[in-house]
Amino acid sequence: MIKTPLSPFQSLIVVIASFVVASVINIYPMSLEASLLRPMALIMVLIFWLIYKPNYVGVVTAFAIGIISDLLLDTRLGQQAFAAVVMAFSVRFMGQYIKQLNLSIVWAVATVALIVFQLTLWLVQYLTQNIFFTSALFSLIVSIITWPLVYMSLNHFIKKY
Repeated sequence: MIKTPLSPFQSLIVVIASFVVASVINIYPMSLEASLLRPMALIMVLIFWLIYKPNYVGVVTAFAIGIISDLLLDTRLGQQAFAAVVMAFSVRFMGQYIKQLNLSIVWAVATVALIVFQLTLWLVQYLTQNIFFTSALFSLIVSIITWPLVYMSLNHFIKKY
């Protein structure tokens, strides 16, 4: 059986579907204790596509996903969007120096990107609202640990075709 690559339209549908699934994971109702350990699924999927489909997902998409995250997670409009754009620029910058993409390298890039996103979000929230949510550290750690699941599921799906 010959595997044919996805057409541009099919690739776009896969990208959009993965963002929809990630947004459902982000807003799925959980207890307060469990929600502290919820990974940043939407941002993790954004990082994956920034690395693997830079022609489809870029800084403008990162801004749009950030606005959607602001609306879904009830943060002030623009905070997560700004953090996502800063993170997208950092992924693009790191991508210039990456010659080979394997799980360990992509995991390191994703870890740096997640830390950049969270630090930027903390800074913006502290400067604009004078608040600092240390509980987001748990979500950051869970996101870093569960990154290989996102990588394997999306990478496996793409390589399937």
